[in-house]
Amino acid sequence: MTLTAAGQGRSVLVDPERHGAYATIGDALTEAADGTTVLIAAGTYAETFELMRREVTLRASEGAEVVLNGSGADRPVLRVSGGSIGLYGLTLTGGAGGVQADGAEVTVARCALKGLRGPGIAIRGTGPVSVRETTVADAEHGLLIEGASGSLENVTVDNVAGDGMIIGLGADPVLRSCTVTGCGQRGLYVFQHARPVLQNCAIGRTGGAGVVVAHRAAPVLRETRISDTRGVGVEIGAGCGGSVEACEVSNTAEPGILLAPGSETKVSDSAERPPGGGTTLEELLGELDAMVGLPGVKSEVRGLVDEIGVNAWRRQAGLATGTIGHHLVFAGAPGTGKTTVARTYGRLLAELGVLPGGGFREVARRDLVGQYVGHTAEKTAQVFEESMGGVLFIDEAYTLSRQGGGGNDFGQEAIDTLVKLMEDHREEIVVIVAGYTGEMERFLAANPGLASRFARTVKFENYTPAELTDIIGRMVRASDYELDPSGMPELEAYFTRISRETDFGNARDARKLFESARTAQARRLRGLGHMPDPGQLRLLTAADVRTAMDGALCA
Repeated sequence: MTLTAAGQGRSVLVDPERHGAYATIGDALTEAADGTTVLIAAGTYAETFELMRREVTLRASEGAEVVLNGSGADRPVLRVSGGSIGLYGLTLTGGAGGVQADGAEVTVARCALKGLRGPGIAIRGTGPVSVRETTVADAEHGLLIEGASGSLENVTVDNVAGDGMIIGLGADPVLRSCTVTGCGQRGLYVFQHARPVLQNCAIGRTGGAGVVVAHRAAPVLRETRISDTRGVGVEIGAGCGGSVEACEVSNTAEPGILLAPGSETKVSDSAERPPGGGTTLEELLGELDAMVGLPGVKSEVRGLVDEIGVNAWRRQAGLATGTIGHHLVFAGAPGTGKTTVARTYGRLLAELGVLPGGGFREVARRDLVGQYVGHTAEKTAQVFEESMGGVLFIDEAYTLSRQGGGGNDFGQEAIDTLVKLMEDHREEIVVIVAGYTGEMERFLAANPGLASRFARTVKFENYTPAELTDIIGRMVRASDYELDPSGMPELEAYFTRISRETDFGNARDARKLFESARTAQARRLRGLGHMPDPGQLRLLTAADVRTAMDGALCA
């Protein structure tokens, strides 16, 4: 099916069971105007799509599990050429690839792409691309990005036959808190002048090298862990640049970091650690302290660490020790650092010997809830088992306790299964559930034994305008930009204004603003008519920031 633009934008519903709604997604897209949001009811839709120069959004209805199944098709589930596409809360499976986009603006959030005969996501062209809180599993490759800018955040690639991520042809996305594991070949392949930035990512269990850099690419690897690879940890080819900063390389083939003669990559503050080695307790606590704001959260985590440490001393002295629960509730608004703190907490527990490893698995409702009786318990148990030895982080856990009124919502089955598994394996895994404060209180009431499984609730406060200004400043520096100081007061005033809104996204809003400022700078520099000098390429002017703020306020 090939679709082109027509009509005016609006919001439409796809629900085969509801009169007046569209029976298929294809029917809705045929009549949809540019700018339309297509809301999709729960169900499996055996459809594939090809969109040409369209501007549409496909979004799962609240709490719904929506599966786009391309089984039997010789093409990706979704192919996009030009325009812009947004995908929210969907599962794509069965096709010769998940999402394939050429010359399009792409946003993928809270999605799962699995069981694919091609790459989970393939982006070619300038983009920009934004992928966040998304999982790619059981595919040929994880993600392929060529030529595009943008960002990937909290993306997990797991159990793919080939490479986990491939970034090339000048692409320069920023990757934050991403995990690549279980790859038949390389974890990350960077080639042909690509300049991605990896911050606080993890790459492991690869059939080849963890990271391979070739053909004059210049990535920045910062505070990233590469471990358990059959090949070397990081392999840098001749003529390549970039840097490896404060990274940890462990349990890889020798050498951990291989620099070919003629490579220009700078390696600083990075350690090649033997099997079993890791970041020290004080280093991990230093990472926690280095986060912007969150004084109450830092105090709670340090208190837990102190209690565990003292218990170990008492045990060595032959004294009685109390039981310390490690499961936690993280309550607060989006964008307040819950995922990052959860990762650090898991690594702290591994360093203290509480957990066998520091693994981290982030899941949402779609990863736990099935579509028929018994399916949910099976899915939940499988996720739980795969997370043993590390941290299982369930984001927006409150969606499990929302009842859908139709009698076919199996979220409660997932909760009941978790309660039993958490009791049976309380020394082998840490479960952290996260979400809005009020919603999490209702979630804990969904099962009589649920609240007692969690040691405490850690409350994440909203960032202050000054803290958000600091956060965006760190983003600017981490991506090798400079911000005109005259724009700082306007930034703080902007954050003061938007922090009063009900859908305030904290650091997520800061990140969106930074990406928009980069886009504004790119448009301005393209209009110069000549190649800018390095200083111009780095500088984000106050005008760039104002353009980004104006766009955000109008959105």
